[in-house]
Amino acid sequence: MRETRPRNVKEMLVEAKNTSELMVDLAYAAIFYNSEDLSEEVSHLEERLNDLVFDMRTLTILAARSPADAEQMAGILQVVQDIEKIGNAAVDIAKIVVKRLGIPPELLHDIPEAEEIPSRVRVHADSALDGRSLGEVDLPVETGMRPIALRSEDDWNFDPEPEDVLRAGDVLFLQGPPEGVTEVRELAGARPLGDAPEPAPNAGELSEIDRAVDILIEMKNLSEVAVGLAYSALLYGDAGLAREVIAIEDEMDEMRYRLERWVLLAAPRVEDSSRLRGLLHLATASETIADCAMEMVWVVEKGEEVHPVLSAAIGESDEIVLKLTVSPGSPADGKTLDSLKIETETGMYALAVNRGGRWTYRPRDTYRLQGGDSLLVTGAPEGLEPLAELFGQELEDSP
Repeated sequence: MRETRPRNVKEMLVEAKNTSELMVDLAYAAIFYNSEDLSEEVSHLEERLNDLVFDMRTLTILAARSPADAEQMAGILQVVQDIEKIGNAAVDIAKIVVKRLGIPPELLHDIPEAEEIPSRVRVHADSALDGRSLGEVDLPVETGMRPIALRSEDDWNFDPEPEDVLRAGDVLFLQGPPEGVTEVRELAGARPLGDAPEPAPNAGELSEIDRAVDILIEMKNLSEVAVGLAYSALLYGDAGLAREVIAIEDEMDEMRYRLERWVLLAAPRVEDSSRLRGLLHLATASETIADCAMEMVWVVEKGEEVHPVLSAAIGESDEIVLKLTVSPGSPADGKTLDSLKIETETGMYALAVNRGGRWTYRPRDTYRLQGGDSLLVTGAPEGLEPLAELFGQELEDSP
């Protein structure tokens, strides 16, 4: 099996980055659906990631033939180590299901409030998905949802490819913005999801668990943004973005302290306090992912040169990072992010906006774009063309 793996550092970095991101997506899906199958696949992917990490370390050490080479290779090794740690954090998340550490129902209720959520849908006969390949339906661009797994009866496919054909009865697992769920279900011929559950009678008064869950959802969102910004900082050598990543990591530390306090306060009021362990494990994993993002950008923060292999690998992964400028008079000029529906129309997600030299990360739906704004976006490569048109840019001018 070792002979079939990519044999140069760039290709292995691409695969390792893709694998670690898939592991995180599957781990959260495992929790949301209480699926041991999804959880076990995260562990299997860890074995694949460990092999890639070993090979990359070997090749980078062999490639260092001078002190200057060694300095640049150190940056690659740092990113390799952090990709491995992100994968390890995903395994820790998945173990919550296998070890039955307990997840409060409040968390499952609030996961749909996250910026990206897991979803699953069964393909119905004669639907728009039945008999068509994933490449044909192009779900990331059409709905913003990324396929992360496919189950056909008892057979699982945890790395769906564009040529994979969907059949009636298949169950598709996806990750993406909450608003994309309705579109996917419509394409699959599934019934719309029911209305959200009625709030509890005391919903106006947040319990300790509610407060802890709110913090945890925010930590999940921030950790994902931190990783996206870290890859952006490496791709563009942007020290300003590196500082944003460091600021996020500092905030994550404070959030974890607040979450632990609310969990401790909730424990005496919960009949089985052991079910709160899952919250603490999730918080630790989210903080670890943000820590990895901070470690990745040390090269940029210190003004060192980023090895071109890193930039090339980030640009060729399943989820690319792009910097695009809004052209004056383009369809996006003067429009809010909500009205543009970038996520569901292009499959891309706005990480940050630069206006006049100042970065705003995680811009709200009400953020109104202006000509000259620079956006950092991440998502499926297929979304580049429609997004470039929206911003009034020629595709060849994009990074």
